[in-house]
Amino acid sequence: MTTDAIAGPAAVPRGATGRLLRRAEPYAPAALLFVAYAVLSLSRNRRMEALSWDLGIFEQAVRAYAHLQAPVVDLKGPGADILGDHFSPVIALLAPLYRLFPGPATLLVAQAALFALSSVPVTRAATRLLGRARGLSLGAAYGLGWGIQRAVDFEFHEICFAVPLLAFALEALLARRPRAALLWGLPLLLVKEDLGLTLAVVALLVARQARRTDRRAALAGVATAALAVLVAALLFTVVIPAFGNGYAYWEKVGGASPTAGLATKLDTLAWVLVPTTGLLALRSPLLLVALPTLGWRFLSGDDHYWSTDWHYSAVLMPIVALALVDALDTSARSTRPWLRAYALQLPGAVLAVALALSATTLPLERLGHASTYTTPAHVTEADRLLARIPDGVSVEADIPPLSRLTSRCRVYWIGSAKGVLPAFVALDTSSGPAGDDPVAYAVRLHPGARFGVLGEAGGITVLQRL
Repeated sequence: MTTDAIAGPAAVPRGATGRLLRRAEPYAPAALLFVAYAVLSLSRNRRMEALSWDLGIFEQAVRAYAHLQAPVVDLKGPGADILGDHFSPVIALLAPLYRLFPGPATLLVAQAALFALSSVPVTRAATRLLGRARGLSLGAAYGLGWGIQRAVDFEFHEICFAVPLLAFALEALLARRPRAALLWGLPLLLVKEDLGLTLAVVALLVARQARRTDRRAALAGVATAALAVLVAALLFTVVIPAFGNGYAYWEKVGGASPTAGLATKLDTLAWVLVPTTGLLALRSPLLLVALPTLGWRFLSGDDHYWSTDWHYSAVLMPIVALALVDALDTSARSTRPWLRAYALQLPGAVLAVALALSATTLPLERLGHASTYTTPAHVTEADRLLARIPDGVSVEADIPPLSRLTSRCRVYWIGSAKGVLPAFVALDTSSGPAGDDPVAYAVRLHPGARFGVLGEAGGITVLQRL
């Protein structure tokens, strides 16, 4: 069945105008996704509903890059260099934008744009191989996928750069453009240390695909795979320890039986493959690209890595989406009628599932609530209080106040300001560790120091050193 037969001969105008419209089509849903992602993450930040300290960590790093300084992240410890935690120099690309628009919103909007951009190659590959209607359905299903939504909803992370890079690399691989696939994949080495192994798998797939038709491309694929493994090994054992005190995450990788948390791991695996691909992605070799990420997560002794929560599954989403596109393309030519019928109906079913989940249980469901677009009174009160903290001072804080302060103060994590006596302490007294006596709590953290209450509002208490 041809693309025109699926899309319909009158789907778009013919000639130059029609070609232009076809090229522009993937960008329209991407623009809508960008707006949805940005509203979702900005509303959570505006309502002071942070789930972790991650946004503050990355803002401190980007702020340092923006001022041409080493990426010191005091939230990880006074003077800690973020390159000694994870090797993610790619976030320096946000520095010029942050210099113009300092604040956490800049990171969140940039992340929304990068995630939305990743839908373009997915949609483009799907429409090229499967036809307009099914391709647009798969592009929309990808953009509404649970892994992307969870990442958008959970602060900011460097993997927002990896997602579009993987999408563009695998799109090039499906289009049999081996050099483009390698070029799109190489920057993964600057996103996070474990992605060197992911790049190695992409490069080996390039070599496998090109082995009979393009010997030079095949050799480039093998060389890139070897380089990726070497760089990853150096990052783990030499580069990151040089910026810090060893690689802190070794203890989280391994140390648990492979059967530990098996039910959770199987549940996560089912979420990765069933609602997103109807299991058909198992027919594509592109799915091998997901193995390094799934491997370190499931071999880890840290159960936070096993579940569908947080941002850990985002890098898997373009992989399974484009593996599905590949599998649908080959299944359409199968000699088994049931497989051809299943492949024909699957894009619509995958989109229906994504829409149903987005309207009920996934984060984008909140866009239908009026409260998403309002700022609670207690947050307004807390913001007024935090605004009384002068710019440039040192502040020890826990999660709720962090993103209000990291753009203009030197912020330390509560209880981890080793050797530092902060000028202010900002505490969540509604549910934080300070309890009913925040002054006594601050004195326990800094014996011999004296603190007075600057103010209390919206569940936040600010203490000032006397």
